[in-house]
Amino acid sequence: MSVREASTIRAALGDKGFRKVEKHHEMWWYYAGERKTSVRTRVSHGANEYGDALLGQMARQLHLGKADLLDLIDCPMTKEAYLEALTKAGSVTP
Repeated sequence: MSVREASTIRAALGDKGFRKVEKHHEMWWYYAGERKTSVRTRVSHGANEYGDALLGQMARQLHLGKADLLDLIDCPMTKEAYLEALTKAGSVTP
């Protein structure tokens, strides 16, 4: 079972090019350079930890497999590698 702290997830998203938008929910939008893309995810205000189910949902939202999401959170995946993965998947254009 995979579990990640919400604070670790927030830090990783910020390091990889996401920007937080506070509304009713805490939304994180991916920016390719200065251009906002359609890639986004939500981090709950109330959850301190994310288990397998929520990590799976987040992986789909970020156009990644679960193993790649864990690499993104744990930092083996760089900002540049994530952009390359999104570009290859056709999710963003450089």
